[in-house]
Amino acid sequence: MARGSTRPTSRDVAQAAGVSQAAVSLVLGDKWRGRVSEATAQRVREAARDLGYRPNLAARNLRLGRTRTVLLVVPALTTEFFAGVYTGATRVAAEHGFGVVLYPSPEGIGPAPDPFASAQAALDGVIASSMAADALTAIRGEALPLVMLDSDPSGSLGAATVNLDIADGVRQAAEHLLSLGHRRFLHLAADVPSWTFEVRARELAARLAEVPGTSVRTARSPISIEGAVTAAETALSQPGPRPTAVICDDDQLAAGTYKAARRLGLRVPDDLSVTGLDDLALATAIDPELTTVRLDAELFGERGMRALLAVLEGREPESGDIPVRLVVRGSTAPPGLP
Repeated sequence: MARGSTRPTSRDVAQAAGVSQAAVSLVLGDKWRGRVSEATAQRVREAARDLGYRPNLAARNLRLGRTRTVLLVVPALTTEFFAGVYTGATRVAAEHGFGVVLYPSPEGIGPAPDPFASAQAALDGVIASSMAADALTAIRGEALPLVMLDSDPSGSLGAATVNLDIADGVRQAAEHLLSLGHRRFLHLAADVPSWTFEVRARELAARLAEVPGTSVRTARSPISIEGAVTAAETALSQPGPRPTAVICDDDQLAAGTYKAARRLGLRVPDDLSVTGLDDLALATAIDPELTTVRLDAELFGERGMRALLAVLEGREPESGDIPVRLVVRGSTAPPGLP
């Protein structure tokens, strides 16, 4: 590199590594496999690092007709779950030279204004939660590749879908409570019109219907602790035999159930077992700590970004739902005396 030059070039890297500029482009564009040796690739990377070389992404993107920018559309960031999704997506994006723009849909769901003068000109693709699907009507150009998260694969708008195995998580929670001896259940359901919550209700009803002598009532609540307090207190105060277990669609709903139980003079888990779903930090901040289904938010985001990269490259995205796991803590126990 000539003295006084402010920025090293790919020619400088090629000279330092003893290779052609074409080889430098292949290695730094991550397209070297099968074209140059591992040793050559390593030599190019070391030369680029030693020289402080950075590719001119703006020029490369202009040649390719790409912005290397992805939009992540999620509900309003009311919990750390979607922050984890964003973290996972950006980690994979950075490995491939992409940036991720986070766009929380106002109020969690519903139409949103287009943040771009032209989405097709500004973006290479979109990753969107089904809970914010309505926002896509104003954002998505028809030609934009779209990956849907937590979405019905049979009716998805996207070129690919990535799902957590929510159905299995609900089954695990139900099996756990059934094994403890519970037969009277309350399902505290999220009052959100979304496929992921429809799955929870359907799977819970199907599993409990297989066991004779079980009963389940449903109460709906917005996804907030305050809303859950009201909904759970009302449901648990109804005439007739009281449920001995509450299965909540979300950890926040479980926290609200704790408060409702306390107002009614009920002890968790002696009088009332409670389960959640997410395994947020909240789950271990309440007492007793919450039995809940752990969802790997960062892996969810990673898989979403990898799926979009596959679509952009014309490959088949990885198939199969992401496994989830019930974490048993102190909020569940055998039912007390009627």
